[in-house]
Amino acid sequence: MSEEQGHSPEAQQRETAAFIIDLLHRTMVHHVLWFTEVRHQMGRQRAEELLHEVFRTSSAIQLKHLARLLGFSLVDGIPEPLLTMNHERLLQLKERVAKNWLVNDGVWFQAIERSEGLNEAKRCNDSCWAHFSPFESSDIKRLLDLPERPGLDGLKRALNYRVYACINRQSIAEEKEDSFVFRMDECRVQQARMRKGLPDYPCKSAGLVEYSYFARAIDERIVTECIGCPPDAHPPHWFCAWRFSIKQ
Repeated sequence: MSEEQGHSPEAQQRETAAFIIDLLHRTMVHHVLWFTEVRHQMGRQRAEELLHEVFRTSSAIQLKHLARLLGFSLVDGIPEPLLTMNHERLLQLKERVAKNWLVNDGVWFQAIERSEGLNEAKRCNDSCWAHFSPFESSDIKRLLDLPERPGLDGLKRALNYRVYACINRQSIAEEKEDSFVFRMDECRVQQARMRKGLPDYPCKSAGLVEYSYFARAIDERIVTECIGCPPDAHPPHWFCAWRFSIKQ
């Protein structure tokens, strides 16, 4: 809008800045809608292959233009300010971005819970994990350049690159050559509920989808077993535990 329409320069600045944030949001939603439709038309595997190709190409183009406009350099496609940032500060940024993912997830859940009730929120949450877990697995597999069937060693590596690994404390206990136990020792969601005097959130239905789909996308031979997850009782030193084994 122009000043002739009653907007001061300060108001125009705020309006344009807010519009830029909205444009970023539209770009993200449009990106996801493209992926969703391609998945519907061509299947998950082909859609994920195309998604990685599109992300690599599109992000390179977008960063190049932003670098030119905002005056920063790119080094192997990465903004130089990130590479020269104090390492402790960079780790804080990584954690903050991961926490923002969790915030977004929680806001979606709460919005549906307030509007439609807890059961509907849980149903949508579980269905969302059925799509996000294999995507995250595929993304990590590409990031680590894992082979098609990396086995349990590949799964162990991949679990350390999940978003949750940036914000929760987790551990792995070796069992046998063909199995190991993964534990979520600290969980931000459950610990926040504890501080408020609330019982554990019953996340087992989501966890069964989340972990089994993730492991199977790493290597289809891997079998997932729930040792314990709320509403199951659990010891104080972990919130949920999962056994991963591989079919010989």
